[in-house]
Amino acid sequence: MAALSVSVVVCAFTVQRWEQVVAALRSVAAQRVPPDEIVLVADHDDELAARARAELAPGLGSLVVLTNEHTRGLSGARNTALERAGGDIVVFLDDDARPADDQWLGRLLAPYADPQVSGVGGPVRPVWPTGASRPATLPADPDGLGVLDWVVGCSFAGQPAVPGPVRNLLGCNMSLRRAQALAVGGFAEELGRVGKTPSGCEETELCIRIAQSVPGSRMVFEPGAYVEHEVAADRLTWRYLRGRGYAEGLSKAVVSGLVGTDDALSEERSYVARVLPQAVRRGLCGLVTGPRRRRDHAANVVAVGLCLSATALGYLRGRAAGAPPTTRAGRRVRARR
Repeated sequence: MAALSVSVVVCAFTVQRWEQVVAALRSVAAQRVPPDEIVLVADHDDELAARARAELAPGLGSLVVLTNEHTRGLSGARNTALERAGGDIVVFLDDDARPADDQWLGRLLAPYADPQVSGVGGPVRPVWPTGASRPATLPADPDGLGVLDWVVGCSFAGQPAVPGPVRNLLGCNMSLRRAQALAVGGFAEELGRVGKTPSGCEETELCIRIAQSVPGSRMVFEPGAYVEHEVAADRLTWRYLRGRGYAEGLSKAVVSGLVGTDDALSEERSYVARVLPQAVRRGLCGLVTGPRRRRDHAANVVAVGLCLSATALGYLRGRAAGAPPTTRAGRRVRARR
C-alpha cells in the first residue's frame, strides 16, 4: 500500500492565544514522523493570519496559513482545512493543546495500515492553570480520570483505556481520512464552538455519519497518542459547568435530529447509567468516611447533579425546538486547492 500523506491542522480563533498557537505548531513540527504539511486556519481573525505568515511561515517550511472560508466557528474552520489540505489523512489538534511527546503523530497514523479504519484519535489530558489543581466542579474516579472532564474538552471516566473501536473521537486530538470526511459533506456548521461559546458535538456527528455511510468502517482509539490540553481558569467555575452542560444538551439534540437518537445517544446512555451514579456514590460515601474533605465530596455530588440537569434541560429544549435544517454549508464542502 502506498504511503499516506498527512496534514496536521490547528484551528485558532484569536491572536490573543498567540503563544499557545505557536507552541502547538512547533510541537507538531518536532514530531519524529513529520507531517507533509502543517495547516493553521485563522477563524475570521486577519491579524492572527497575517502574523502567522510573517513570523512563523519562514521558520516552519511546511506551514500553510488559511483563513476560514465558511461560517465563523470551529466547524467552519475545520471544513476550510478539509477543502484546502493536501493530505490523505487530516489530523486535528486544538490550538491550546500539545502532543505529549514526539511519537504522537506516528502512533496516531499506525492504525491506518488497515483500510477499514476511517479515523483515529487519542486521549486528552488536562493541564490546569498555574497554581491550580483539579477543582471540585470536576470530580475524578479512583484512577484519576475526570468524571466530567468532557466539560473542558478532555478524556473522561468511562472511555476506553486500551486500543479499540469507538463511536467517535475527541475533537482536540483526532484524525480522519480526508476523502471520506469530504464525501459525507464535512462538519455540520450549526454545531461546534464559536469563539468562547461552549457548544460541541461536531466531531461526534461527523464520526457517526461516516460510520453510517461507509460500510465496515471503524473509528479507532489509540491510547498512546495522547495530548495535553491547557484548561483556562474561567472553565473551572460553577457558571461554566452549568453553561457547558446546557450547550452540550442543545448540541446533542441537534445531533439526534441529524443522525438519529439511537446513534446519537448510544454512549451517553451508558455514561449516565453507569459512570455518573458511581461518582455520586463515591461523593456520598466520602461525606461519611472522609470528614477532612467533606466540602469537596459534597461539591462533587452537586457538580454531577448540576451538569446532568443542565445537559438534560438543554437536550429537552433543543428537541422541543424542532429538527435542524437539512441543507447546510457543512454538507456541501468539496476538495479545493
